Formats: sequence, structure tokens, C-alpha cells
Amino acid sequence: MLYAAAIAADEPSRIGFIVSKGVGNAVVRNLVKRRLREAGAASLREYGTGFAIVVRALPASAAASWDQLLEDYNAALESTMSRLGSRLPRAAVNGSTGTTQEGTQRA
Repeated sequence: MLYAAAIAADEPSRIGFIVSKGVGNAVVRNLVKRRLREAGAASLREYGTGFAIVVRALPASAAASWDQLLEDYNAALESTMSRLGSRLPRAAVNGSTGTTQEGTQRA
């Protein structure tokens, strides 16, 4: 599940993850979390500023391969962004890369 909200266009995007014990033991939860972080990092390249999302990992994510998890994440992100539509800040719509809080250039 993926929830998103538009924030100020000049603020860096934020991504949070919820991986409950229902997903599996600590090893499995951390694996899912690492995979979701990598998928989130890729989406920050496209939407560097202007949105906040929360990803809630469902128990099925424990058995999903990296490719399936990435595909599901991207599909949920695309669906959520299309639902936000005109409510997205202009910088997020344009795919601005921007800079991090430390001032370094984003990839």
C-alpha cells in the first residue's frame, strides 16, 4: 500500500516505510525495508521535491522477488501520483532533481 501527499514544492521529498511483524521475522522485515528503500531512492530521482509518501509493506512482500516488489512499488506510485494530479506541486510535476538537505546534487 502506498499513501502520498503533496507538500511545498521547494521542500525535499520524504519517504517513510511501515513493515510490521506480520511481514515476517526481523531478517525478513529488514530485507523488505532495504528493498523498499532502494525503490524509494529511485523514485526520488524522478520526484526530488514536493511530495511525502508512506509505504506500508503487506505480508505478501516477504515472498516477493526484487523485480516484483519494484514493479508493485512503481505501479502504486504511478497510480497515486495520477490520483494526486493537479494537486502536485509544480516542481514535483516537472521531475525536478534539486538538491539534498546537505546541499549536494541529487542523481
